Amino acid sequence: MSRHAVVLGAGMVGVSIAWQLQQRGIQVTLMDRRQPGRETSFGNAGIIQREAVKPYPFPRDLKTILSVLPNRRVDIRYRTGGMLEAASPLLSYWHHSSPRRYRQIVPEYASLIQLCLKTHEPMIEAAGVEDLVRRQGWLEIYRTPEKLAERAKEAEEMRDLYDVQFQVLDRQALRDKQPDLGDDIIGAIHWLDSWTVADPGALVAAYAASFVANGGRVVQSDVQSVTQRETQWRVTTSDGEVVADDVVMALGPWSGEWLKGLGYRFPTFVKRGYHMHYATQAPARLQYWLMDAEVGYLLAPMNAGIRLTTGAELDRLESPAHEGQLSAAESAARRIFPLAERLDEAAWKGARPCLPDMKPVIGPAPRHKGLWLAFGHGHQGFTLGPATGYLLADMMEGKTPAIDMAPFRAERF
Repeated sequence: MSRHAVVLGAGMVGVSIAWQLQQRGIQVTLMDRRQPGRETSFGNAGIIQREAVKPYPFPRDLKTILSVLPNRRVDIRYRTGGMLEAASPLLSYWHHSSPRRYRQIVPEYASLIQLCLKTHEPMIEAAGVEDLVRRQGWLEIYRTPEKLAERAKEAEEMRDLYDVQFQVLDRQALRDKQPDLGDDIIGAIHWLDSWTVADPGALVAAYAASFVANGGRVVQSDVQSVTQRETQWRVTTSDGEVVADDVVMALGPWSGEWLKGLGYRFPTFVKRGYHMHYATQAPARLQYWLMDAEVGYLLAPMNAGIRLTTGAELDRLESPAHEGQLSAAESAARRIFPLAERLDEAAWKGARPCLPDMKPVIGPAPRHKGLWLAFGHGHQGFTLGPATGYLLADMMEGKTPAIDMAPFRAERF
């Protein structure tokens, strides 16, 4: 009888794991309460970020921290209740963001990022979705020469250490690539390696459809319990029970809470985010994904319209939406590009699953044979899903993965 695995979570990470396991000849059931790609993976900026070799650290300089306190910034906002609930992991996040610890974390994190394109590529081909993917990179735009020069120096270090390719664009070179920008924008970094996706949710759904076409099974149902009996796992849903040899926990921001039922306490927290789609004032056209780096939002020419995505909001996972951050981002965006009316009835809200050391957990659970963990990807679940699937499938087969997996082990917590 063939080995059977249940993957819990049908976002980019879970779908990619299911796809990779199915490619290895393992029978896989993919479970989620919603259709594949309809939760966190649905609402992101749609960039496969080969350049993102450095995770986002907690700000440690006094000037930045003081600027956050009035709670009016576009890139980061907070709610007192959410901050208090996540006080311990946030303090640990601050601790891991010290220069010494951050220098240790970056090469470990970069080892994952460097796998992103080569692991997305076969899935894009198998799913037949080249039309969704653009390979022209994206633009990180700047308002002040000093900030642009600082970022260009950092980009040079990233190129030397991690083979990240880029170009520095002055005002005229930027306007040649992307007309219709406001006068405040004086230049950009053009990240050349990264790919962009015109419909992130559709890409995940297409990966899932490829998995099903090759014999995989998708179950849309509420998971009620996950229990181990001797050598097997039983996953009980609102529609029945599935028995498997292995269970993979890939439920994104819900993973930490689910794992408490099995006796694990991971210091998970979330960074929430919002998006809205807009029409464009003719004849302007957004050609590239644009990140307004000094303000903290992103504009993306999606199939559904121009998507504006916000920075991070520190709050409880299920707290009501607060659209002030989105409104502030919209006001800033309208000053640099001619957006027209909103196209969505309400803002989309999602949550990035985070861990204090900025690295995901990928690998076996310490105390349960056949339980595998894949969560905590922060801002880069969309980028890192296929790499995670590739690496975890190797681990589940007993093979030596392509990179050192020790930095991502669950035991570090």
